[in-house]
Amino acid sequence: MLTFIGLGLWDARSVTVEGREALRAADRVFAEFYTSRLAGTTVDALEAHHDVDIELRDRAGVERDPAAILDAAEDGDVAFCTAGDTMISTTHVDLRVRAAERGIDTRVIHGVTAQSAASSLTGLQNYRFGKAVTLPFEYAHGADGTPQSVIDGIEANRERGLHTLVYLDIKVAGSSPAGPAEGEPDEYMTADHAAAALARDWDEDAVGVAVARAGGPDPVVAADALSALGEREFGDPLHLLVVPGELHHLEAEALVELAGCPRDAVPAFE
Repeated sequence: MLTFIGLGLWDARSVTVEGREALRAADRVFAEFYTSRLAGTTVDALEAHHDVDIELRDRAGVERDPAAILDAAEDGDVAFCTAGDTMISTTHVDLRVRAAERGIDTRVIHGVTAQSAASSLTGLQNYRFGKAVTLPFEYAHGADGTPQSVIDGIEANRERGLHTLVYLDIKVAGSSPAGPAEGEPDEYMTADHAAAALARDWDEDAVGVAVARAGGPDPVVAADALSALGEREFGDPLHLLVVPGELHHLEAEALVELAGCPRDAVPAFE
């Protein structure tokens, strides 16, 4: 059996009760934190809290050579964990398909995701979000400025009146040639960096919503023009950015009252 467990958004307590029980019952526990991470804890703290040993896998060890995970799941009860939900954004459908091809039973225990938290914290309605985009570091995509695909994705959503969730790049040390080397600090794009890039390369007056440390005890939600957000600081990771589309009047009020957006910056109140 191979059980995919989403650990939630923040620390060792963010996993569901069902996930915690499956984690503790597993014969072996694998995890990857190159796609996202639990900013409020460490691997050592996770192991201590759940009384398990966690075998970390890098990108190659999950996506190209998952034999160790699959071999163990053929002979025992294996848990595979990620931050958030293992099948949303940090998707590992390929690993589940490989397991099915080998006749290994699988199940998914879901965790809270950045996608659902972004809607909950900002007051923007979940069914009014369109396709999400990911903003990479400039050095990682090999071109100047913001990738046109990111801008096209935002504009396509806005043409339909939809909001855009902008995931921000994470470079875990040693996980890719473009990122920091093994032993160097991990690198996390900040919401102000992302807002400044979109203000420079797309629309400085468009409203953005910065979300920092979703799922933690002190989340920050701040809405303003992208140019203004680009001049602020939002503290420790993880961050994400939302670019709203057409606003329902309740969403507009939420951005003002819950995210501190200047009323004159909200198109619905112009």
